[in-house]
Amino acid sequence: MFDLDLFLTVLHHLLVFALFAVLTGELLLARAPMVADDVRRLAALDASYGALAVGILAVGFGRAIYAAKGWEYYSANPFFHAKLTAFVIIGLLSIWPTVQIIRWRRRLQSDSTAAPLQSEVQTMRRVLWSEILLFALMPAFAAAMARTSL
Repeated sequence: MFDLDLFLTVLHHLLVFALFAVLTGELLLARAPMVADDVRRLAALDASYGALAVGILAVGFGRAIYAAKGWEYYSANPFFHAKLTAFVIIGLLSIWPTVQIIRWRRRLQSDSTAAPLQSEVQTMRRVLWSEILLFALMPAFAAAMARTSL
């Protein structure tokens, strides 16, 4: 027998873990000095990051609407709102690294030796660390959400 709630829950968790792995990979790869291959790898990871984020939102809202607890439970749960807010802030923070990676790629297209500046890489690392720190709040919000009875 197919259990939609279990399927969506497992898929949601796998996507979240994958997103965290990609975010960690971006942080590990964003180290000065960077060369063209590093920028290309970073761009590929960043594209995966965006796709995973969309998948998490789609599956997460699918869970909230179609799974066991239903939308009424989630829409009234303050921890659901806190988790979603953290996710949105992380998404907003991720815009800067994405734009920066696009700039680096364009710069490298016109000059294959144009490495990212150390200051740009350091700023990117600070943003990525901020994303990771906010990401750490999400399991706490999820656990609190699951234990809240409304």
